[in-house]
Amino acid sequence: MTDSPARPDPRVGVLIAQLGTPEAPTAKALRPYLRQFLSDRRVIDLHPLKWWPILYLFILTRRPARSARLYQRIWTKDGSPLLVHSRAQQEGVQTRLGDGYRVLVGMRYGHPSIDVAMAQFAAEGIERIVVLPMFPQFSCATTGSIYDAVTRAAFGRRGTFFFDRRRRMPTIRFIPPYFEHADYIDSLKVIVEEQVQAMGSVPDRYLITFHGIPRRYVEEGDPYRQHCLRTGQLLADALGLQSEQWVQGFQSRFGKEEWLQPYTEDVLAGLPDEGVKKLLATCPGFTADCLETVDEIGHEGGEIFRAAGGELLHLAPCLNAHPRWLDAMTSIVRSEASGWHAGEPS
Repeated sequence: MTDSPARPDPRVGVLIAQLGTPEAPTAKALRPYLRQFLSDRRVIDLHPLKWWPILYLFILTRRPARSARLYQRIWTKDGSPLLVHSRAQQEGVQTRLGDGYRVLVGMRYGHPSIDVAMAQFAAEGIERIVVLPMFPQFSCATTGSIYDAVTRAAFGRRGTFFFDRRRRMPTIRFIPPYFEHADYIDSLKVIVEEQVQAMGSVPDRYLITFHGIPRRYVEEGDPYRQHCLRTGQLLADALGLQSEQWVQGFQSRFGKEEWLQPYTEDVLAGLPDEGVKKLLATCPGFTADCLETVDEIGHEGGEIFRAAGGELLHLAPCLNAHPRWLDAMTSIVRSEASGWHAGEPS
């Protein structure tokens, strides 16, 4: 990382830390992206001697081509939806925060990377940085991995046989999980209500679906399931829903291990038997639309629902760069940066 200038920049750095996205919807671009993602011990915690043969001999020889076909279905003329929305969030928050802040996007996997963003802060002499993980609900596999990447990029690596002789390091504030933050819940509520208006009628049921994780992670102490259940209930309460009007599920299961249940695909297949014809789905765990929302729920989930007898699955967009969410992001950042700017409340 480039050394900071002798005189620090008084601006506060803001890192919008996202999961990541491939650079193109091709097998060639997916292979390094998946290799980086699936090599993260926070994501797959199997011993490397057990996992690497599976990863390199089977997954990376087959999955990139299949994933590329899925990405091709959602790719826009401006590129990956997740990156497009992340850039729009960056611009919107920068405008709202003003010149006293420097807002950058950093991806845990792929580009623009967290390493590059932290190097940019250092090159500009910015030594106070607020990190906003774009995962409202904490999991070791997502937010935990962001912590790893940011601290490594900011403070360097050290070990028995190597040492990063870094002499200048920034001060970092990580925004804590905001799964029950009032502004976050209200942003979700506003978007869902707008989508109900777009449908022209109230749906028969609301589906609140979150990305899943192995059940074992929760049994070992990961608070993710508790955070998801809390978000789901708060959103339902904000929308004025009764218990029979909404259902929650966990999606994106990978591998043979048991994951959090109920599985969203099973929920979708069963709802028509309960008389549900029109369904509104929302994905509060994702702060920007991506493959898991647009394709997995909007496309594949819609096919499952209709094949079981449903008529319409209406997918609400993620928070993306909705003005209410940009206001919420700004408020959350300002609160965490409290005391770092003269004239701002402490």
